[in-house]
Amino acid sequence: MSARALFLCFIVIVMAGYMSQTAKQSSEKSNQESSSADTQTFVKGLWGVRYQVKNVKRSVDFYTNQLGLKLDMQNLPAFAQVSVGNLKLILSGPGASGSRKMPDGREQAPGGWNWVILQVDDLPAVIETLKKSGLHFRNEMESGPGGKQIQLEDPDGNPIELFEPAQR
Repeated sequence: MSARALFLCFIVIVMAGYMSQTAKQSSEKSNQESSSADTQTFVKGLWGVRYQVKNVKRSVDFYTNQLGLKLDMQNLPAFAQVSVGNLKLILSGPGASGSRKMPDGREQAPGGWNWVILQVDDLPAVIETLKKSGLHFRNEMESGPGGKQIQLEDPDGNPIELFEPAQR
């Protein structure tokens, strides 16, 4: 076999390997994109957290005056939205569309065991201030490797965690 023929064979082998690798990468990328697209295109992002409350005006007063959240909108007596940073807290009172009975007849009610976590600085000082205001805490301050936390209740018994991250 001549040197020219060997050179051409070498080029063909290199090109075939390159094309095979490129096709494999393209196929893997396509599979990843279609897999992500199939499972996540309907979720645009986190909108907020909804709490069921008995009295929307009282809850707005609590979240804005006691905790310093901003009032975004309200349609009393049924609904309000307060926020801090990127967190939207939707307050649904009796009569709000977000408070209607479930199809099986169950009533939505405040006071469960899921909660929002609000970051604070100097948790002990915040606790002291809020206790002086007469607010109800579910527990005492706990400390762990991630930081310090305590659970506070809103006027309807919905839990709120106040959290101070550990210094790193």
